[in-house]
This record gives sequence, C-alpha cells and structure tokens, in this order.
Amino acid sequence: MPVVAAYARNHWHIENRLHWVRDVTYGEDHSRVRTGNAPRFMATLRNLAISTLRHHGRTTIAQGLRHMSRDFTRPLTHLGTPT
Repeated sequence: MPVVAAYARNHWHIENRLHWVRDVTYGEDHSRVRTGNAPRFMATLRNLAISTLRHHGRTTIAQGLRHMSRDFTRPLTHLGTPT
C-alpha cells in the first residue's frame, strides 16, 4: 500500500505544481489552440517559462510573468541570450 500512496502523492504533486499553474496562469483550458502539434508546442513553451522562473527563484509564477513582461530583455537575459 505505501507504493500506491507514494504514486498518488507524486501524481498530485505534478498536478499541483505544473498543470494547475499552466491552467490558472495561462488559461490553458480555455486555449483555442487545438489542432496538430500546436497544443503540445504551446505546453512546452509554457513549461519552459515556468521552469525558467522557478530556476531563478520565483515561487509565484504570475508575479514572475508580470516582472518579466515589463522589459522585453529580461526573459532573454534569464535564458542566457545576449541582448
């Protein structure tokens, strides 16, 4: 039984830490991108943004997105791209 409990905890950890953030912050459930590879590509871009913000110490993704959106060079700097 402990294996099943660990699996369930791990599943909900991923759901709460990633999927819920994508849905609430990016409105992923309301996205109109639904055909071809576009949904997977957009999810990958969103995951990259979330991971980059967390890597740089942001705990609140929405705050991090607002901070990054104020200056177009900030996201590039965080990704290590020269501006």
